[in-house]
Amino acid sequence: MPVMSRIASTARRSPLRGQAAWPPSKPNVSSKARSTRNRENTMFKRHFALFFAFSALCAAQEWTLWAPRAEIQPAGEQRNGVLILRGAGNPAAAGGWQQTHPGVRPGQWYHLAATYEPRTGIDLPPRQVVARIDWRTADNRRAGQPEYAYHEESSGPARRLTLTAQAPQNATAATIQLWLIEAPEGEVRWRDIRFAETPPPAPRKARIATLRLRPKGEDPLARFIELASKAPAGTDLILLPEGATMVGSGLKYADVAEPIPGPSTKRLGELARARRAWIVAGIYEREGKAVYNTAVLINRDGHYAGKYRKVYIPREELEGGITAGDDYPVFDTDFGRIGIMICWDVQYADPARALALRGAELILMPIWGGSELLGRARALENHVFLASSGYDYPSAIVDPNGEILTSKETDGAIAVADIDLEKRYSDRWLGHMRGRFFREVRLDVPVLAEP
Repeated sequence: MPVMSRIASTARRSPLRGQAAWPPSKPNVSSKARSTRNRENTMFKRHFALFFAFSALCAAQEWTLWAPRAEIQPAGEQRNGVLILRGAGNPAAAGGWQQTHPGVRPGQWYHLAATYEPRTGIDLPPRQVVARIDWRTADNRRAGQPEYAYHEESSGPARRLTLTAQAPQNATAATIQLWLIEAPEGEVRWRDIRFAETPPPAPRKARIATLRLRPKGEDPLARFIELASKAPAGTDLILLPEGATMVGSGLKYADVAEPIPGPSTKRLGELARARRAWIVAGIYEREGKAVYNTAVLINRDGHYAGKYRKVYIPREELEGGITAGDDYPVFDTDFGRIGIMICWDVQYADPARALALRGAELILMPIWGGSELLGRARALENHVFLASSGYDYPSAIVDPNGEILTSKETDGAIAVADIDLEKRYSDRWLGHMRGRFFREVRLDVPVLAEP
């Protein structure tokens, strides 16, 4: 039942439940007259309660301007159903429009959608233009933590923000807030704002298998393919380590480098097709005079689906003639969006951050060796799943809280975990950090000082 209809229905029923009839105004009034008067009084009270409920609801659902302090409130204007916010020359401007929806049901899922169009002076929309839900209790205290709309789709200059979230157990209302933050010359226009009950999101489960193997001798890839063929039934993605075509062979990078697609992607394609699973594997790629440390993605049909070239090259690889990559691609699979980083990339914060900001929900990390703590930190700080396959590093799967779901360090083992990409990982004090991360991350502050 829609929120408004449910409140109206409650207003019609609740005021008289369990009440006794009013006493007659005069002792000599007949029983029939008293009954008639009682019915009239009852009808009056019900209509009054209904009127009061609708009046309160309508008043609550008006859009009003709000800010933490009056001196930093953005300028606002309503025009033909459009909510306009301007920084009005104030570098500290922060606040915007808000609207409260009473009648929220604890534990119920809700969907928020809002379209905005940045007109001028918006340099970093994810941080400066924010839509969120601030859950409220019956006594108008904060319930749980605010939820940020972070899924975004663009259509021309307009951008649509959406969020699906579950009301906390002590929530009875939701305040929708549309912010403009620290944009002194900025103007943003909000329209088509929707807030309604919605069914819980369906799970998006995936079975991930990561190999732990350090082969020796010729053709190490054959050993990996043999082990991968033993992954459990229903596996959605199989991860191999870095340098799977060279490890233990005694050969150098350039000796095993090949074009992509090429012989190794063909062999991996046969594995993927046989197992009906996605494959991510580290191989060495040659393009012209350059040799790259690359990871390839093969789809369930055995077709080459993309590659990532390692961006951060340690001195050992630089001295070995490896060329650095220059992009952080993400890939859409049939279970979710993934990204890839390789070994030394985990030493630095920006590869995982870039993948998360581009929508990756799961990061695959072929790795030779390194700090397990850094891998867990990258998962935690970016609120993504991370799977690793290594030699001097565990073959493991870590959840968005940085907790290890499974880890193997025995040669010939396969670490397997079933993950749900739709599962929400919330902190009691910080809230749902996946959404908050996207709206609060600072990409506008220069890292390098100007000479």
